[in-house]
Amino acid sequence: MKKKRTKSVKRPESSDGGAVRIQKYLAQVGVASRRAVEEMILTGQIEVNGRAVTSLPCFITPGEDKIVVDGQPISLRRRVEEKVYFLLNKPRNVVCTSRDPQGRRKAVDYLPPIRQRVYTVGRLDADSSGLILLTNDGELTQHLTHPSGEVPKTYIVAVDGSVGEEQLNRLKRGVHLDGRRTGGASVSVENRGPARTLLRITLREGRNREIRRVLVRLGHKVRRLKRVAIGPITDRGLGVGHVRTLRPREVELLRQAGRGE
Repeated sequence: MKKKRTKSVKRPESSDGGAVRIQKYLAQVGVASRRAVEEMILTGQIEVNGRAVTSLPCFITPGEDKIVVDGQPISLRRRVEEKVYFLLNKPRNVVCTSRDPQGRRKAVDYLPPIRQRVYTVGRLDADSSGLILLTNDGELTQHLTHPSGEVPKTYIVAVDGSVGEEQLNRLKRGVHLDGRRTGGASVSVENRGPARTLLRITLREGRNREIRRVLVRLGHKVRRLKRVAIGPITDRGLGVGHVRTLRPREVELLRQAGRGE
Protein backbone atom coordinates (compact mmCIF):
# COMPACT_ATOMS: atom_id res chain seq x y z
CA MET A 1 0.00 0.00 0.00
CA LYS A 2 1.30 3.43 -0.94
CA LYS A 3 2.02 5.70 2.03
CA LYS A 4 -0.04 8.81 2.45
CA ARG A 5 2.12 11.90 2.28
CA THR A 6 1.75 15.29 3.84
CA LYS A 7 3.96 18.32 3.36
CA SER A 8 3.97 19.46 6.95
CA VAL A 9 2.14 19.49 10.26
CA LYS A 10 1.76 23.09 11.36
CA ARG A 11 0.73 24.10 14.86
CA PRO A 12 1.72 26.87 17.26
CA GLU A 13 4.84 25.89 19.22
CA SER A 14 4.38 25.66 22.97
CA SER A 15 6.82 25.64 25.89
CA ASP A 16 4.36 24.09 28.37
CA GLY A 17 4.26 20.53 27.10
CA GLY A 18 2.20 21.25 23.95
CA ALA A 19 3.29 21.22 20.32
CA VAL A 20 7.03 21.30 19.60
CA ARG A 21 9.11 21.18 16.43
CA ILE A 22 9.67 17.59 15.42
CA GLN A 23 13.44 17.98 14.93
CA LYS A 24 13.79 19.39 18.45
CA TYR A 25 11.78 16.56 19.97
CA LEU A 26 13.56 13.77 18.09
CA ALA A 27 16.95 15.22 19.02
CA GLN A 28 15.91 15.33 22.69
CA VAL A 29 14.88 11.68 22.72
CA GLY A 30 18.11 10.59 21.02
CA VAL A 31 16.93 9.72 17.50
CA ALA A 32 19.26 12.06 15.60
CA SER A 33 20.62 15.58 15.58
CA ARG A 34 18.23 18.35 14.52
CA ARG A 35 20.00 18.71 11.18
CA ALA A 36 19.89 14.97 10.58
CA VAL A 37 16.15 14.89 11.37
CA GLU A 38 15.56 17.66 8.84
CA GLU A 39 17.33 15.59 6.17
CA MET A 40 15.35 12.49 7.12
CA ILE A 41 12.11 14.45 6.68
CA LEU A 42 13.13 15.66 3.23
CA THR A 43 13.86 12.06 2.18
CA GLY A 44 10.55 10.74 3.51
CA GLN A 45 11.92 8.64 6.37
CA ILE A 46 9.58 10.02 9.05
CA GLU A 47 5.84 9.52 9.51
CA VAL A 48 3.46 11.32 11.86
CA ASN A 49 0.12 9.64 12.53
CA GLY A 50 0.53 7.40 9.51
CA ARG A 51 1.49 10.12 7.05
CA ALA A 52 4.98 10.71 5.65
CA VAL A 53 6.19 14.22 6.46
CA THR A 54 8.24 15.68 3.61
CA SER A 55 8.70 19.34 4.47
CA LEU A 56 9.19 21.73 7.37
CA PRO A 57 8.00 23.21 9.66
CA CYS A 58 6.43 20.22 11.38
CA PHE A 59 5.02 20.40 14.91
CA ILE A 60 4.04 17.39 17.03
CA THR A 61 2.55 16.91 20.49
CA PRO A 62 4.63 14.43 22.53
CA GLY A 63 2.51 11.66 23.99
CA GLU A 64 -0.31 12.23 21.51
CA ASP A 65 1.13 12.04 18.01
CA LYS A 66 2.49 8.71 16.76
CA ILE A 67 5.93 9.11 15.18
CA VAL A 68 7.65 6.43 13.10
CA VAL A 69 11.28 6.72 11.92
CA ASP A 70 12.48 4.24 9.29
CA GLY A 71 9.60 1.95 10.24
CA GLN A 72 10.32 2.05 13.98
CA PRO A 73 7.84 3.72 16.37
CA ILE A 74 9.36 6.36 18.64
CA SER A 75 8.34 6.44 22.28
CA LEU A 76 9.28 8.36 25.41
CA ARG A 77 11.34 5.35 26.50
CA ARG A 78 14.13 6.69 24.31
CA ARG A 79 14.62 9.47 26.85
CA VAL A 80 16.31 7.03 29.20
CA GLU A 81 18.27 5.20 26.49
CA GLU A 82 21.94 4.91 27.38
CA LYS A 83 24.03 7.61 25.76
CA VAL A 84 27.02 6.46 23.72
CA TYR A 85 29.97 8.46 22.40
CA PHE A 86 32.43 7.44 19.69
CA LEU A 87 35.41 9.19 18.11
CA LEU A 88 36.29 8.24 14.53
CA ASN A 89 39.35 9.28 12.56
CA LYS A 90 37.50 9.42 9.26
CA PRO A 91 39.32 8.51 6.04
CA ARG A 92 38.73 10.40 2.83
CA ASN A 93 35.85 9.28 0.58
CA VAL A 94 33.72 8.39 3.62
CA VAL A 95 30.46 10.31 4.07
CA CYS A 96 28.80 11.52 7.27
CA THR A 97 25.20 11.10 6.09
CA SER A 98 22.88 8.28 7.17
CA ARG A 99 22.25 7.35 3.53
CA ASP A 100 24.30 7.77 0.36
CA PRO A 101 22.84 7.28 -3.13
CA GLN A 102 26.36 6.69 -4.48
CA GLY A 103 26.90 3.76 -2.14
CA ARG A 104 30.00 5.17 -0.48
CA ARG A 105 31.08 3.98 2.94
CA LYS A 106 29.53 5.91 5.83
CA ALA A 107 31.03 7.03 9.12
CA VAL A 108 28.53 4.88 11.06
CA ASP A 109 29.82 1.79 9.23
CA TYR A 110 33.01 1.96 11.33
CA LEU A 111 31.17 1.53 14.64
CA PRO A 112 30.93 -1.76 16.53
CA PRO A 113 27.47 -3.38 16.73
CA ILE A 114 25.29 -1.27 19.05
CA ARG A 115 21.54 -1.11 19.70
CA GLN A 116 21.42 2.69 19.83
CA ARG A 117 20.87 4.80 16.73
CA VAL A 118 23.72 7.30 16.55
CA TYR A 119 24.52 10.20 14.23
CA THR A 120 27.52 12.33 13.39
CA VAL A 121 28.13 15.58 15.25
CA GLY A 122 28.47 18.06 12.40
CA ARG A 123 30.04 17.08 9.13
CA LEU A 124 33.30 16.48 7.32
CA ASP A 125 33.18 16.50 3.54
CA ALA A 126 33.83 13.22 1.77
CA ASP A 127 37.13 14.62 0.48
CA SER A 128 38.20 15.67 4.00
CA SER A 129 39.56 13.41 6.73
CA GLY A 130 39.98 13.54 10.48
CA LEU A 131 37.99 13.53 13.67
CA ILE A 132 34.23 13.14 13.76
CA LEU A 133 32.10 12.41 16.82
CA LEU A 134 29.15 10.01 16.71
CA THR A 135 26.57 9.93 19.48
CA ASN A 136 22.88 9.77 20.40
CA ASP A 137 23.25 12.72 22.80
CA GLY A 138 21.22 15.53 21.24
CA GLU A 139 22.14 18.13 23.86
CA LEU A 140 25.88 17.62 23.41
CA THR A 141 25.44 17.73 19.63
CA GLN A 142 23.64 21.05 19.88
CA HIS A 143 26.41 22.50 22.07
CA LEU A 144 29.19 21.35 19.74
CA THR A 145 27.56 22.43 16.48
CA HIS A 146 25.68 25.63 17.28
CA PRO A 147 27.74 28.82 16.67
CA SER A 148 26.86 30.13 20.14
CA GLY A 149 28.85 27.26 21.68
CA GLU A 150 32.07 28.59 20.13
CA VAL A 151 33.71 25.17 20.42
CA PRO A 152 37.03 25.29 18.52
CA LYS A 153 37.83 22.79 15.78
CA THR A 154 41.40 22.57 14.48
CA TYR A 155 42.46 21.52 10.98
CA ILE A 156 45.70 20.86 9.12
CA VAL A 157 45.28 22.18 5.60
CA ALA A 158 47.58 21.79 2.58
CA VAL A 159 47.04 24.40 -0.14
CA ASP A 160 48.58 25.24 -3.49
CA GLY A 161 51.06 28.12 -3.59
CA SER A 162 52.79 30.21 -0.96
CA VAL A 163 50.37 31.90 1.45
CA GLY A 164 51.63 35.39 2.25
CA GLU A 165 51.26 37.45 5.42
CA GLU A 166 48.46 39.62 4.02
CA GLN A 167 46.44 36.53 3.14
CA LEU A 168 47.07 35.08 6.60
CA ASN A 169 45.80 38.31 8.14
CA ARG A 170 42.65 38.15 6.03
CA LEU A 171 42.08 34.61 7.22
CA LYS A 172 42.42 35.79 10.81
CA ARG A 173 40.11 38.78 10.34
CA GLY A 174 37.51 36.89 8.33
CA VAL A 175 36.20 37.39 4.81
CA HIS A 176 32.74 37.85 3.37
CA LEU A 177 30.86 34.69 2.38
CA ASP A 178 27.18 34.61 1.46
CA GLY A 179 26.78 38.27 2.33
CA ARG A 180 28.33 38.26 5.79
CA ARG A 181 31.80 38.11 7.25
CA THR A 182 33.16 34.85 8.65
CA GLY A 183 34.10 34.78 12.30
CA GLY A 184 37.82 34.73 11.60
CA ALA A 185 40.29 32.03 12.51
CA SER A 186 43.42 31.28 14.45
CA VAL A 187 46.07 30.51 11.81
CA SER A 188 49.69 29.41 11.89
CA VAL A 189 52.07 28.21 9.16
CA GLU A 190 53.38 24.69 9.66
CA ASN A 191 55.43 24.69 6.47
CA ARG A 192 55.72 27.04 3.49
CA GLY A 193 57.26 26.62 0.06
CA PRO A 194 56.80 28.17 -3.38
CA ALA A 195 54.40 25.43 -4.53
CA ARG A 196 52.59 24.42 -1.33
CA THR A 197 51.78 25.75 2.15
CA LEU A 198 50.74 23.73 5.19
CA LEU A 199 48.49 25.62 7.61
CA ARG A 200 47.03 24.93 11.04
CA ILE A 201 43.60 26.60 11.25
CA THR A 202 41.24 26.76 14.22
CA LEU A 203 37.62 27.85 13.78
CA ARG A 204 34.94 28.59 16.34
CA GLU A 205 32.13 29.15 13.84
CA GLY A 206 32.48 26.68 10.99
CA ARG A 207 30.09 27.30 8.10
CA ASN A 208 29.59 24.78 5.32
CA ARG A 209 32.96 24.15 3.60
CA GLU A 210 34.18 27.43 5.11
CA ILE A 211 37.92 26.73 4.99
CA ARG A 212 37.88 25.58 1.37
CA ARG A 213 35.72 28.48 0.23
CA VAL A 214 37.75 31.14 2.06
CA LEU A 215 41.08 29.85 0.78
CA VAL A 216 39.83 29.66 -2.81
CA ARG A 217 38.70 33.26 -2.48
CA LEU A 218 42.24 34.12 -1.39
CA GLY A 219 43.65 32.31 -4.44
CA HIS A 220 44.73 29.00 -2.88
CA LYS A 221 43.10 25.68 -3.73
CA VAL A 222 42.90 23.19 -0.85
CA ARG A 223 44.59 19.87 -1.63
CA ARG A 224 44.24 18.17 1.75
CA LEU A 225 42.14 18.99 4.81
CA LYS A 226 42.23 17.05 8.05
CA ARG A 227 40.49 17.82 11.34
CA VAL A 228 42.92 17.07 14.15
CA ALA A 229 41.03 18.39 17.20
CA ILE A 230 37.50 19.03 18.46
CA GLY A 231 37.76 21.22 21.54
CA PRO A 232 40.20 19.43 23.88
CA ILE A 233 39.93 16.07 22.04
CA THR A 234 42.76 15.38 19.57
CA ASP A 235 43.62 12.62 17.10
CA ARG A 236 46.66 11.53 19.12
CA GLY A 237 46.96 7.74 19.07
CA LEU A 238 43.94 7.23 16.80
CA GLY A 239 44.88 5.97 13.35
CA VAL A 240 42.98 6.80 10.19
CA GLY A 241 39.96 4.50 9.90
CA HIS A 242 40.03 3.66 13.62
CA VAL A 243 37.29 4.39 16.16
CA ARG A 244 37.17 4.40 19.96
CA THR A 245 34.68 5.22 22.70
CA LEU A 246 35.11 8.48 24.56
CA ARG A 247 35.93 8.32 28.24
CA PRO A 248 33.45 9.96 30.66
CA ARG A 249 36.02 12.65 31.46
CA GLU A 250 36.39 13.47 27.75
CA VAL A 251 32.61 13.81 27.38
CA GLU A 252 32.56 16.21 30.32
CA LEU A 253 35.39 18.24 28.80
CA LEU A 254 33.43 18.54 25.56
CA ARG A 255 30.39 19.79 27.48
CA GLN A 256 32.58 22.48 29.04
CA ALA A 257 34.40 23.42 25.82
CA GLY A 258 33.94 26.73 24.06
CA ARG A 259 32.07 29.85 25.15
CA GLY A 260 35.08 32.08 25.51
CA GLU A 261 37.45 29.50 26.97
